[in-house]
Amino acid sequence: MTRYRRRKITAVVKICVLLICPVVIAVSAKCIPKIKVFFDRMGSISIDNNAESTTVTAVTETTVQTTTKEKDSRTSEGDGKKEEKEDSTDVLTETENPLDVVSENAGDKPYPSENSWTAGGSIVRTTYGKYSGNSFFDLDNGGQVNNQTSIPNETLLSESRCGADFTVEDTSEPLVLIYHTHTTESFEPYVRDFYDANFNYRTTDETKNMIMVGNAIQAELEAQGIGVIHAKEIHDYPSYNGSYGRSRETILPILEQYPSIKVVLDIHRDAVSGEGVAYQPFVEVNGKEAAQIMIISGCDDGTLGMPDFMKNFHFACRLQERLENDYSGFTRPILFDYRHYNQDLTTGSLLIEVGSHGNTLEQVQYSGQLIGNSLGRLLNSMKEGN
Repeated sequence: MTRYRRRKITAVVKICVLLICPVVIAVSAKCIPKIKVFFDRMGSISIDNNAESTTVTAVTETTVQTTTKEKDSRTSEGDGKKEEKEDSTDVLTETENPLDVVSENAGDKPYPSENSWTAGGSIVRTTYGKYSGNSFFDLDNGGQVNNQTSIPNETLLSESRCGADFTVEDTSEPLVLIYHTHTTESFEPYVRDFYDANFNYRTTDETKNMIMVGNAIQAELEAQGIGVIHAKEIHDYPSYNGSYGRSRETILPILEQYPSIKVVLDIHRDAVSGEGVAYQPFVEVNGKEAAQIMIISGCDDGTLGMPDFMKNFHFACRLQERLENDYSGFTRPILFDYRHYNQDLTTGSLLIEVGSHGNTLEQVQYSGQLIGNSLGRLLNSMKEGN
């Protein structure tokens, strides 16, 4: 092949390349983003038969046994508009891991030191999904109710559509009272396989008990301009019996002093366990583990002195829906049962179980933040003009 001919072929090839390159670039510009989206979606897919939001990752549900809370002397055993879902990525107040916080006064029953933990039964990590059965029904805008009374589900569903039976004003006076009948209830130090059989999950150290959870709720409410009174008295130590009577003595003068208070929350933890097993009910919310919670709204069978019990239930439904709109899968069904729990004092009185004894300190602190954030949103949405 002559040099002239080689040059001619080379020139033709260069011309073809110059003509084809713009076409290749144009096609690539359209295809690359689609390819990226495809791989991004593949990376975010998780198999989850329970949760409805990608902010919550569920694990296998486990059948559990729930322990009965202390009875007080009068307890038998035993706005309705849909709110728009807001951005689920919340800016919460900064917190320090409660395990790293050293109490100035741990009291008579301090939290166990790290080198004193022993291995007992197993801790089972689980996430409760949607419940089925005759006692359960769905709320219109998220969450469920576990009806343990003789009131028909159809009647309760109709009642659940009522708005809260109190108004909220834009005021600097306190709107919320937080207290703890079982103040010393406590939790696991961190995620692990076994619980300590020698620890009864009670401590007077307020950096490791229910006061810590109440502090987290309070901080989020105050960050949204909601006034809070947090009663930190210990009501269940040294004596557990009579706790509800003692907590009642604490909150009655507070309610008398601050008639502006509309919501009264008794913050507890549950004790979900089986033979040799403690359960750790949790969900992942925005990349962080939170203990699942349960609202208890008491019903009166005619012997408990709570004529306005249904008004508390109305508010319980509003809060449950708000929590589920903000953090899908965060709540267990509202327990509606014949229980008193000092819920005769306001029309916004509820008991909230934050996790169980198998949950960790950090998980329940985060749950407190989520509760406070959603409750603050709900109360601000109820203010006149909003």
